[in-house]
Amino acid sequence: MVSYKELGLVNTREMFAKAIKGGYAIPAFNFNNMEQLQAIIKASAETKSPVILQVSKGARNYANQTLLRYMAQGAVEYAKELGWEHPQICLHLDHGDSFELCKSCVDFGFSSVMIDASSLPYEENIALTKKVVEYAHKYDVTVEAELGVLAGVEDEVSSAVSHYTKPEEVVDFATRTGCDSLAISIGTSHGAYKFTPEQCTRDPKTGRLVPPPLAFDVLDAIMEQLPGFPIVLHGSSSVPQEYVDMINKYGGKLPDAVGIPEEQLRKAAKSAVCKINIDSDSRLAFTAAVRKVFAEKPSEFDPRKYCGPARDLMEELYKHKIINVLGSDGKAE
Repeated sequence: MVSYKELGLVNTREMFAKAIKGGYAIPAFNFNNMEQLQAIIKASAETKSPVILQVSKGARNYANQTLLRYMAQGAVEYAKELGWEHPQICLHLDHGDSFELCKSCVDFGFSSVMIDASSLPYEENIALTKKVVEYAHKYDVTVEAELGVLAGVEDEVSSAVSHYTKPEEVVDFATRTGCDSLAISIGTSHGAYKFTPEQCTRDPKTGRLVPPPLAFDVLDAIMEQLPGFPIVLHGSSSVPQEYVDMINKYGGKLPDAVGIPEEQLRKAAKSAVCKINIDSDSRLAFTAAVRKVFAEKPSEFDPRKYCGPARDLMEELYKHKIINVLGSDGKAE
């Protein structure tokens, strides 16, 4: 058993309380490799933003659970090396799909876990979530649950259609499970193709797809039912068109990739939404930078020469999200 406190990590309880009171959101960035982790920590340390390092089941398997523990500990020490005296870094399991997986993450030093039983019938979702909460809380690990279903595909998470969270269920669910935060469905979705062209309109000037607005009426109703309760938005990448254009320019094929407009995320961040998940954007930035190097320098074979530019572009992206979208800069001095 490894306590996250021994690694220098924190859970999300205080983070979320401050975010709700301050009208900003905590960035939850998924990472799959060292370069993503370096970029996240550098951006967070330089902006003094609390941050959640998210790891999916697939990413944990990819990294190896033991290596991952030391990477998290190393991230805290790296942040201090960069001048962040008291780093506020959380290591979080994204979309845990079983009690056994959540327990394993708690035992290996995660400070927060998500149990996603949203695809199960309502009562089964409650039962499984409650079981995870009871175990995690023994070790002061916070638990995120999900009510409602997001469309899209990302890692092992896949759904063809979305189902908005029902506001009339949230009080009963939160009370009976004891979860610390609740991921809801209001129109965000996983992946780089968050909406089909049929769901969007096209900008007559640029020809680009314009996605439909998020269901803020559902969010408002949920906040009315659960005042001050931490709300989470998954599938909230904006799919920056400059990265999509770079990928396509240098041999990629991402037609009609579209995400959540940043102005809608800014609006959400000022509400009870205190955690916003971003994964696809950093994947796009990484891929765009690597493709550019490969196209312009086809003889290059040193991974540092293409992973380095990818890391730099991701750091730029993370800083932009922290400062210009989520408003979390300067909140973890």
